Amino acid sequence: MYIAQEESFGPVMVISKFKNGDVDGVLRRANATEYGLASGVFTKDISKALYISEKLEAGTVFINTYNKTDVAAPFGGFKQSGFGKDLGK
Repeated sequence: MYIAQEESFGPVMVISKFKNGDVDGVLRRANATEYGLASGVFTKDISKALYISEKLEAGTVFINTYNKTDVAAPFGGFKQSGFGKDLGK
């Protein structure tokens, strides 16, 4: 879908179906875009959330929340969504 491949500035949330347990397939779809500013993972399984957050090609990965951050935290994206990190070390 077009909306899932573009860098939209919200409020927009793309929700798509996936086969039960196909975490790597979800990661392939999530990373198959030329953008990577931020992403969100919603799950009850913290091990799964950490696995996914390490594999996502995004500057910020929120777990079970979205857009909650400290103003002093590094911010920036991957791919066409930026040129590095601002703030922080």
